[in-house]
Amino acid sequence: MKLSSYKSPTGNSYGIVTDAGIVDLGRRLGGKYPDLRSLLRCQAIEEARKATQASSPDFQASEVTFLPVIPNPDKIVCIGLNYEEHRIEVNRDPTQHPTVFLRVPESQVGHNRPILRPRESIRLDYEGEIAVIIGKAGRRIREEDAYDHIVGYSCYNEASVRDFQQHCAQYTAGKNFTATGGFGPWMVTSDEIPAGTELELTTRLNGQVMQNATTAMMIHSIPRQIAYISLFTTLLPGDVIVTGTPGGVGARRDPPVWLKPGDRVEVEVSRVGTLINTVVQD
Repeated sequence: MKLSSYKSPTGNSYGIVTDAGIVDLGRRLGGKYPDLRSLLRCQAIEEARKATQASSPDFQASEVTFLPVIPNPDKIVCIGLNYEEHRIEVNRDPTQHPTVFLRVPESQVGHNRPILRPRESIRLDYEGEIAVIIGKAGRRIREEDAYDHIVGYSCYNEASVRDFQQHCAQYTAGKNFTATGGFGPWMVTSDEIPAGTELELTTRLNGQVMQNATTAMMIHSIPRQIAYISLFTTLLPGDVIVTGTPGGVGARRDPPVWLKPGDRVEVEVSRVGTLINTVVQD
Protein backbone atom coordinates (compact mmCIF):
# COMPACT_ATOMS: atom_id res chain seq x y z
CA MET A 1 0.00 0.00 0.00
CA LYS A 2 1.22 3.48 -0.90
CA LEU A 3 0.39 6.26 1.56
CA SER A 4 0.95 9.93 0.81
CA SER A 5 0.24 13.37 2.25
CA TYR A 6 -0.94 16.15 -0.04
CA LYS A 7 -2.88 19.36 -0.44
CA SER A 8 -6.16 18.85 -2.29
CA PRO A 9 -8.75 21.39 -3.45
CA THR A 10 -10.40 20.93 -0.04
CA GLY A 11 -7.25 21.36 2.07
CA ASN A 12 -4.41 19.26 3.46
CA SER A 13 -5.11 15.56 3.59
CA TYR A 14 -3.60 12.11 3.15
CA GLY A 15 -4.58 8.97 1.32
CA ILE A 16 -3.83 5.73 -0.47
CA VAL A 17 -2.26 6.03 -3.91
CA THR A 18 -3.47 3.45 -6.42
CA ASP A 19 -3.03 2.98 -10.16
CA ALA A 20 -6.51 4.47 -10.60
CA GLY A 21 -5.92 7.54 -8.42
CA ILE A 22 -5.85 8.65 -4.79
CA VAL A 23 -8.37 7.46 -2.23
CA ASP A 24 -8.72 10.27 0.33
CA LEU A 25 -8.32 8.91 3.87
CA GLY A 26 -8.75 12.38 5.29
CA ARG A 27 -12.29 12.39 4.00
CA ARG A 28 -13.05 8.98 5.48
CA LEU A 29 -11.00 8.95 8.69
CA GLY A 30 -9.99 12.55 9.29
CA GLY A 31 -12.27 12.90 12.29
CA LYS A 32 -10.33 10.20 14.10
CA TYR A 33 -6.91 10.63 12.51
CA PRO A 34 -6.37 14.15 11.15
CA ASP A 35 -3.09 13.37 9.41
CA LEU A 36 -0.87 10.46 8.43
CA ARG A 37 1.26 10.71 11.56
CA SER A 38 -1.90 10.37 13.68
CA LEU A 39 -2.92 7.29 11.71
CA LEU A 40 0.48 5.71 12.36
CA ARG A 41 0.50 6.61 16.05
CA CYS A 42 -2.87 4.92 16.51
CA GLN A 43 -1.70 1.79 14.67
CA ALA A 44 -4.62 2.23 12.26
CA ILE A 45 -3.12 1.03 8.97
CA GLU A 46 -5.51 -1.91 8.73
CA GLU A 47 -8.46 0.32 9.59
CA ALA A 48 -7.46 2.59 6.73
CA ARG A 49 -7.18 -0.36 4.38
CA LYS A 50 -10.65 -1.61 5.28
CA ALA A 51 -12.18 1.86 5.11
CA THR A 52 -11.10 2.25 1.51
CA GLN A 53 -11.88 -1.21 0.16
CA ALA A 54 -13.89 -0.95 -3.04
CA SER A 55 -13.67 2.87 -2.85
CA SER A 56 -13.39 4.89 -6.01
CA PRO A 57 -10.51 7.40 -6.21
CA ASP A 58 -11.25 10.91 -5.03
CA PHE A 59 -8.41 12.59 -6.96
CA GLN A 60 -5.91 11.97 -9.69
CA ALA A 61 -2.29 12.59 -8.75
CA SER A 62 -2.28 15.59 -11.09
CA GLU A 63 -5.05 17.20 -9.01
CA VAL A 64 -3.11 17.35 -5.74
CA THR A 65 0.07 19.00 -4.49
CA PHE A 66 2.23 16.41 -2.80
CA LEU A 67 3.53 17.26 0.67
CA PRO A 68 6.42 15.52 2.42
CA VAL A 69 5.18 12.01 3.25
CA ILE A 70 5.12 12.90 6.95
CA PRO A 71 4.77 16.72 7.01
CA ASN A 72 5.01 16.95 10.81
CA PRO A 73 7.36 14.30 12.16
CA ASP A 74 8.53 14.48 15.74
CA LYS A 75 12.07 14.07 14.40
CA ILE A 76 14.00 13.51 11.19
CA VAL A 77 17.20 11.64 11.98
CA CYS A 78 19.83 11.54 9.23
CA ILE A 79 22.81 9.21 8.92
CA GLY A 80 26.03 10.45 7.34
CA LEU A 81 29.04 8.63 5.87
CA ASN A 82 27.12 5.37 5.57
CA TYR A 83 28.49 4.08 2.26
CA GLU A 84 32.19 3.28 1.92
CA GLU A 85 32.49 4.96 -1.48
CA HIS A 86 31.10 8.20 -0.06
CA ARG A 87 33.28 8.00 3.06
CA ILE A 88 36.35 7.66 0.86
CA GLU A 89 35.39 10.45 -1.55
CA VAL A 90 34.99 12.92 1.36
CA ASN A 91 38.24 11.70 2.94
CA ARG A 92 36.79 10.81 6.33
CA ASP A 93 38.04 8.19 8.79
CA PRO A 94 36.15 4.89 9.11
CA THR A 95 33.07 5.20 11.30
CA GLN A 96 32.75 2.80 14.21
CA HIS A 97 29.32 4.20 15.02
CA PRO A 98 26.70 5.86 12.79
CA THR A 99 27.20 9.58 12.17
CA VAL A 100 23.93 11.20 13.26
CA PHE A 101 22.43 14.64 12.65
CA LEU A 102 18.93 16.12 12.48
CA ARG A 103 16.81 17.93 9.93
CA VAL A 104 13.79 20.09 10.68
CA PRO A 105 10.41 19.71 8.92
CA GLU A 106 10.66 23.17 7.33
CA SER A 107 13.64 21.94 5.31
CA GLN A 108 11.46 19.44 3.42
CA VAL A 109 9.27 19.60 0.32
CA GLY A 110 7.13 16.99 -1.39
CA HIS A 111 7.28 15.21 -4.73
CA ASN A 112 7.16 17.46 -7.80
CA ARG A 113 7.73 20.52 -5.63
CA PRO A 114 10.69 22.87 -6.16
CA ILE A 115 13.85 22.67 -4.12
CA LEU A 116 15.13 26.16 -3.35
CA ARG A 117 18.72 27.15 -4.06
CA PRO A 118 19.31 29.72 -1.31
CA ARG A 119 20.44 33.26 -2.01
CA GLU A 120 23.42 32.75 0.28
CA SER A 121 25.18 30.00 -1.70
CA ILE A 122 25.50 28.33 -5.10
CA ARG A 123 26.92 25.14 -3.54
CA LEU A 124 23.68 23.20 -3.37
CA ASP A 125 24.31 19.47 -3.78
CA TYR A 126 22.04 16.44 -4.28
CA GLU A 127 22.09 13.41 -1.96
CA GLY A 128 19.82 10.53 -2.92
CA GLU A 129 18.83 8.41 0.07
CA ILE A 130 16.35 5.82 1.32
CA ALA A 131 13.97 7.01 4.03
CA VAL A 132 12.59 4.68 6.71
CA ILE A 133 9.35 5.62 8.50
CA ILE A 134 8.82 4.36 12.03
CA GLY A 135 5.45 2.80 12.84
CA LYS A 136 5.97 1.39 16.33
CA ALA A 137 7.49 3.30 19.23
CA GLY A 138 10.59 1.96 20.89
CA ARG A 139 13.62 2.69 23.04
CA ARG A 140 16.75 0.54 23.14
CA ILE A 141 15.48 -1.54 20.24
CA ARG A 142 17.49 -4.66 19.48
CA GLU A 143 18.79 -5.06 15.94
CA GLU A 144 16.93 -8.34 15.57
CA ASP A 145 13.67 -6.53 16.42
CA ALA A 146 14.27 -3.40 14.33
CA TYR A 147 12.18 -4.37 11.30
CA ASP A 148 9.13 -4.73 13.56
CA HIS A 149 9.32 -0.96 14.13
CA ILE A 150 9.34 0.01 10.43
CA VAL A 151 5.99 0.89 8.85
CA GLY A 152 7.26 1.98 5.45
CA TYR A 153 9.96 3.17 3.07
CA SER A 154 10.26 6.24 0.87
CA CYS A 155 12.69 8.26 -1.28
CA TYR A 156 14.64 11.24 -0.01
CA ASN A 157 16.85 13.91 -1.59
CA GLU A 158 18.85 15.09 1.38
CA ALA A 159 20.16 18.10 -0.52
CA SER A 160 22.91 20.01 1.25
CA VAL A 161 24.38 23.51 1.09
CA ARG A 162 28.01 22.44 1.20
CA ASP A 163 29.81 25.61 2.25
CA PHE A 164 27.43 26.12 5.18
CA GLN A 165 27.80 22.43 6.07
CA GLN A 166 31.56 22.99 6.33
CA HIS A 167 31.48 26.18 8.40
CA CYS A 168 32.08 24.03 11.47
CA ALA A 169 32.19 20.38 12.55
CA GLN A 170 28.38 20.25 12.91
CA TYR A 171 26.22 19.70 9.82
CA THR A 172 23.12 21.57 11.00
CA ALA A 173 23.36 24.79 8.96
CA GLY A 174 24.08 23.13 5.63
CA LYS A 175 21.34 20.55 6.06
CA ASN A 176 18.42 22.74 7.09
CA PHE A 177 17.92 25.58 4.62
CA THR A 178 14.21 25.98 3.92
CA ALA A 179 12.78 23.71 1.21
CA THR A 180 16.04 21.99 0.29
CA GLY A 181 15.13 18.36 1.07
CA GLY A 182 12.74 16.31 -1.06
CA PHE A 183 10.68 13.56 0.62
CA GLY A 184 8.22 11.37 -1.28
CA PRO A 185 6.28 10.76 -3.37
CA TRP A 186 4.73 8.28 -0.91
CA MET A 187 5.71 5.59 1.51
CA VAL A 188 5.29 1.92 0.61
CA THR A 189 4.15 -0.02 3.65
CA SER A 190 6.56 -2.59 5.01
CA ASP A 191 4.19 -5.52 4.40
CA GLU A 192 5.05 -5.11 0.71
CA ILE A 193 8.84 -5.04 1.33
CA PRO A 194 9.88 -8.06 3.41
CA ALA A 195 12.46 -7.55 6.16
CA GLY A 196 16.00 -7.64 4.81
CA THR A 197 15.03 -6.92 1.20
CA GLU A 198 17.96 -5.45 -0.72
CA LEU A 199 16.83 -2.09 -2.11
CA GLU A 200 18.55 -0.27 -4.96
CA LEU A 201 19.03 3.49 -4.84
CA THR A 202 19.64 5.59 -7.98
CA THR A 203 20.03 9.37 -8.27
CA ARG A 204 19.71 11.07 -11.65
CA LEU A 205 20.47 14.69 -12.49
CA ASN A 206 18.82 15.87 -15.71
CA GLY A 207 18.55 12.22 -16.76
CA GLN A 208 22.18 11.29 -16.03
CA VAL A 209 22.88 8.69 -13.33
CA MET A 210 25.02 10.29 -10.61
CA GLN A 211 24.64 7.77 -7.77
CA ASN A 212 23.81 4.08 -7.65
CA ALA A 213 24.06 1.68 -4.71
CA THR A 214 22.13 -0.91 -2.75
CA THR A 215 21.37 -1.34 0.93
CA ALA A 216 23.88 -4.21 0.97
CA MET A 217 26.60 -1.57 0.54
CA MET A 218 25.68 0.34 3.72
CA ILE A 219 28.33 0.48 6.44
CA HIS A 220 25.65 0.51 9.13
CA SER A 221 22.56 -1.50 8.17
CA ILE A 222 19.05 -0.18 8.69
CA PRO A 223 18.55 -2.38 11.81
CA ARG A 224 21.89 -1.11 13.18
CA GLN A 225 20.79 2.49 12.63
CA ILE A 226 17.48 1.93 14.42
CA ALA A 227 19.19 0.19 17.33
CA TYR A 228 21.79 2.95 17.70
CA ILE A 229 19.38 5.89 17.44
CA SER A 230 16.98 4.31 19.91
CA LEU A 231 19.75 4.11 22.51
CA PHE A 232 19.58 7.86 23.04
CA THR A 233 16.01 8.75 22.03
CA THR A 234 12.61 7.09 21.81
CA LEU A 235 11.60 6.49 18.23
CA LEU A 236 7.95 7.39 17.67
CA PRO A 237 5.47 6.54 14.92
CA GLY A 238 5.95 9.02 12.10
CA ASP A 239 9.62 9.60 12.86
CA VAL A 240 11.83 9.49 9.76
CA ILE A 241 15.31 8.00 9.45
CA VAL A 242 17.25 9.09 6.35
CA THR A 243 19.76 6.30 5.90
CA GLY A 244 22.75 7.87 4.14
CA THR A 245 23.92 8.76 0.64
CA PRO A 246 26.31 6.75 -1.56
CA GLY A 247 29.29 8.02 -3.50
CA GLY A 248 28.94 10.33 -6.47
CA VAL A 249 27.86 13.59 -4.81
CA GLY A 250 28.39 16.73 -6.85
CA ALA A 251 30.84 18.34 -4.45
CA ARG A 252 33.41 15.59 -5.03
CA ARG A 253 33.32 15.59 -8.81
CA ASP A 254 35.99 17.27 -10.94
CA PRO A 255 34.84 19.90 -11.62
CA PRO A 256 32.18 20.06 -8.88
CA VAL A 257 28.57 19.77 -9.99
CA TRP A 258 26.30 22.21 -8.14
CA LEU A 259 22.55 22.24 -8.53
CA LYS A 260 21.31 25.24 -10.49
CA PRO A 261 17.87 26.62 -11.33
CA GLY A 262 16.11 24.44 -13.86
CA ASP A 263 17.85 21.22 -12.85
CA ARG A 264 15.72 18.12 -12.33
CA VAL A 265 16.75 15.60 -9.67
CA GLU A 266 15.24 12.12 -9.52
CA VAL A 267 15.78 9.75 -6.60
CA GLU A 268 14.55 6.24 -7.33
CA VAL A 269 14.30 3.42 -4.80
CA SER A 270 13.43 -0.04 -6.07
CA ARG A 271 10.03 -1.33 -4.95
CA VAL A 272 9.14 2.20 -3.78
CA GLY A 273 9.06 4.69 -6.66
CA THR A 274 10.74 7.86 -7.89
CA LEU A 275 10.91 11.25 -6.17
CA ILE A 276 11.24 14.17 -8.59
CA ASN A 277 12.19 17.74 -7.68
CA THR A 278 13.28 20.66 -9.83
CA VAL A 279 15.56 23.42 -8.57
CA VAL A 280 14.50 27.07 -8.44
CA GLN A 281 16.28 30.13 -7.12
CA ASP A 282 15.04 31.40 -3.76
